[in-house]
Amino acid sequence: MPSPIPDLGPTLAKPHISLRNRRGLIEAPDLALEQPAPPASHAHVLQVVQPGLLGLMDGSVSTLAPLFATAALTGRTESAFLVGLAASVGAGISMGLAEALSDDGQISGRGKPLMRGIITGGGTVIGGMLHTLPFLLRNLQTALFLAYGVVVFELLTIAYIRYRWMNSPLGKTVVQVIVGGGIVFGLGIWLGKIGAGA
Repeated sequence: MPSPIPDLGPTLAKPHISLRNRRGLIEAPDLALEQPAPPASHAHVLQVVQPGLLGLMDGSVSTLAPLFATAALTGRTESAFLVGLAASVGAGISMGLAEALSDDGQISGRGKPLMRGIITGGGTVIGGMLHTLPFLLRNLQTALFLAYGVVVFELLTIAYIRYRWMNSPLGKTVVQVIVGGGIVFGLGIWLGKIGAGA
């Protein structure tokens, strides 16, 4: 006599998944997968290093032309300092607002927009003011000599940050940064000499 088949009951019963909501309407299952959070180092680069580098690059390069053009045009360190100060603060406010308003960080994972704006704006002011401070001196030639050295230091610092945090080849990034900064620097000197000779 064959042995009776055991009744496994609910153990083998497949769970019934209802796609109907309380109103009786069929809903599609949610197949969205949560994206894993970026590693801490990656988040640090996106939220701190990149905004700071952006501001430092803009401040170091964008203020070169008006600063040295004014120094060559007027021959007065006071005028050059005021122009450098105005250019640095104005660029810092502009870059900070642009960074904060361009991305809320929801999709890109770049963090809080206010903090990124502060970092970018602060980096811009610092980058512009470093080579502006020598013009507090009264002697124009001494101020220019110091400012030249500060500009080289700024550009090498930018190149190192790109090498350290962005994995950019050191030689290539040094050439790129120095060439870009040199073009703006030369433009400022050239315009200043044209204005002084006019």
